[in-house]
Amino acid sequence: MSRKRRFIIPGVDSKLLVKDAAKLLPNPARRRFIAGGASLGALTLLTGCDVTDSFSAESMLTRISKFNDAVQAALFDPNKLAPTYPESAITRPFPFNAYYALDDAPDIDAADWTLEVRGLVDNKKPWTLDELHRLPMERQITRHICVEGWSAIGSWTGVRLSHFLQLIGADMRAKYVWFNCADYDGYNSPLDMASALHPQTQMTLRFDNEILPRAYGYPMKIRVPTKLGFKNPKYVIAMEVTNDYKGGYWEDQGYNSFSGS
Repeated sequence: MSRKRRFIIPGVDSKLLVKDAAKLLPNPARRRFIAGGASLGALTLLTGCDVTDSFSAESMLTRISKFNDAVQAALFDPNKLAPTYPESAITRPFPFNAYYALDDAPDIDAADWTLEVRGLVDNKKPWTLDELHRLPMERQITRHICVEGWSAIGSWTGVRLSHFLQLIGADMRAKYVWFNCADYDGYNSPLDMASALHPQTQMTLRFDNEILPRAYGYPMKIRVPTKLGFKNPKYVIAMEVTNDYKGGYWEDQGYNSFSGS
């Protein structure tokens, strides 16, 4: 006779754990999960975790988060565009948002700035700001959606990331484009290649028809309207095309890496 598996995690309220895990699931799956009578057994079936008394709550939620990423990646349509808006819908003033005050934001001198290019690319030469500004640019008016629950519409102008990746001979079969930023503690974030190649993903150089302000990421940010706001890194100083998942500032603190909006 087979032995019945025990779903026990010491010191953790199993009902609260299931609720927390369900919050990390994409909405359709979450609704089906909860409607189906969420249980630790159901979590095991979804994630492949063997939930025993030696299995931690953190490990469970990490596995659920990875499951969420995989589902979102599978559902992502690289040809579906994020909504665009008329000029009259632009939020003014557009809010500054970071985990620090504006006075602590990087204050970068364009004359000293270059974009470092690393990883699986043919041409690793650094790019100056003037060189980037000479590339073909496109404007989009799209909504920035923050994980904190607010949103704002902005006007963003810059170079398609897919165009730039072609210029530098990037390996489009690679899994990620990983960004480093000039923030004092080294903000970084990975972007899956399918999202990097999306036609609206942009190396943003201008905001509202003006040079990108310091508050919004001068001299360059990455605008990804199909992602939540923390996946739009500001003050970018380097990008790396890679097959290695290198984590990120918020991703390492438990935020979903895919985080589609």
